[in-house]
Amino acid sequence: MTFDLSVVRYGLPLLLGGLLNTVLFSLSAIAIALVLAPVIAVGRLSGRAWLRWPATCYVEAVRNTPFLIQAFLFFYGLAALGIRVNAVLAGIMTLSIFGTATFSESFRGAIRSVPRGQLESARAVGMSYRLALQRVIFPQMWGYLIPSLANQAAGVIKECAVLSVITVPEVAMAAQFVIGETFAPAETYAMVAVLYWALTSAVTGLIGLAKVWLTKRRRQNLAVLVGTPLELDYTEA
Repeated sequence: MTFDLSVVRYGLPLLLGGLLNTVLFSLSAIAIALVLAPVIAVGRLSGRAWLRWPATCYVEAVRNTPFLIQAFLFFYGLAALGIRVNAVLAGIMTLSIFGTATFSESFRGAIRSVPRGQLESARAVGMSYRLALQRVIFPQMWGYLIPSLANQAAGVIKECAVLSVITVPEVAMAAQFVIGETFAPAETYAMVAVLYWALTSAVTGLIGLAKVWLTKRRRQNLAVLVGTPLELDYTEA
C-alpha cells in the first residue's frame, strides 16, 4: 500500500474548510458550557434538594448516554415535536448540553478541592454563601480546574466529529465527501486524524498557558498583599 499524495493535494483544502467549521462549532459550545457549567456545579453542591436533584439528574442523564444518541434525540426528537432546527444549530446545542454536563463535574471537583475550612471561615465572618463562593472559593479553584478543563475541552472538540451523522458540515463530513470523490479512505482519515491532533494540542496548550498566566498573576497579587493592611468588605453589590 502506498500513500497517495494526490489525495492530500485534493482533499486537504476541503478538510481545512471543514476544520474551520469544527473550530467555530466547538468554541461556541465550549463558551456556552463555560457559562452554564458553574451553575450546574453549584446546584449539585447545594443543600437544597430542589436545586441538587435536577442538577444531578441532568448530569447523570448526559454522562450515561452515548453522545451519538443525544445528537439523534435532539435533532429528530425536536422535529417530532414540530420544532424545526437546522443541523448546525442542533449540533451546537447538543454539544453545549454535553459540554455543560462534563464541565460541571470539573467545576464541582475544583470547588470541593478547595479546603472546606475556607468556606466555613468566610461564612463565620458574615459572608453569604454566594459571596463566599465568589470571593473566596472561585479565585482559589482555578489551579484545580484548568487541567481537567483542558481534557474536557479536547473531548468536546473530538465529539464534534459525531455530528456528521446529522449532516453538520464539519471536518468528518468533509472527509466523507473527499472519500466519495477519491475512493481513498486511508489517506483521508489519516489527514483527519492529524488535523484533530493539531487542533486539540493547540487548545490544550493554550489552556496550559492560561494556567501559567493565572498562577503568575495570583503570586503577584499575593506579593502585593504581603505587608499591606487588608480591608474586607462583605457587602454585596
